[in-house]
Amino acid sequence: MSDQDDAAETRPSSKVARLIEEYDLGAAFGDRLERSWTAEGDERLSLRALADLFNERLLESAMRRAGLSTVDGEVDNFYRLLTADDVSSGMRTEARARLERDGVDVEQLERDFVTYQAIRSYLKEYRNAEYQGTSDEARVEGVADTIRRLTARLQSVTEGSLDQLRRTGRLTLGDFRLFVGVDVLCEDCGARYGVLDLLERGGCDCESD
Repeated sequence: MSDQDDAAETRPSSKVARLIEEYDLGAAFGDRLERSWTAEGDERLSLRALADLFNERLLESAMRRAGLSTVDGEVDNFYRLLTADDVSSGMRTEARARLERDGVDVEQLERDFVTYQAIRSYLKEYRNAEYQGTSDEARVEGVADTIRRLTARLQSVTEGSLDQLRRTGRLTLGDFRLFVGVDVLCEDCGARYGVLDLLERGGCDCESD
């Protein structure tokens, strides 16, 4: 048995590595994820951004296998409709139905979508990649993930309650979209950002002393 085979056997299991093979993304895509995570400055992508990039590639592969167009922003648009918090349940259902009609197994695809934790595990444990700011990034990502889950929960509860009131005749309301978010205003520099945007960019416009 070669040293390469030995190394492969001792590697931990990885959902990301398995999906790269199953969706024919190519070994070079794993290299791209690592380079993007360990890069410096503006070239570096966060774990959350890498998870979105990875999931979009899964969607693109599934659409190509079904013979669907993947040009002119089709993949980006469908991914937003399937995952974005500001998309109404009606729009999401319509997007799912269209993909399913054209032969995409949306239920399986959504099960295959990965989280930023899966990307982190793939990079650190499977590929042994390191980044100096990993600890700080993990804390920020953890806060962002908590906010996302709370926001999604609030949106789901509110949307369901409004829909129930509408269906039972207790509220007059047409087709609607729900927007849930938290903005942060820095009183020192006057900058205002959505809290997730603020976390993603690493701070406001205040200059360091």
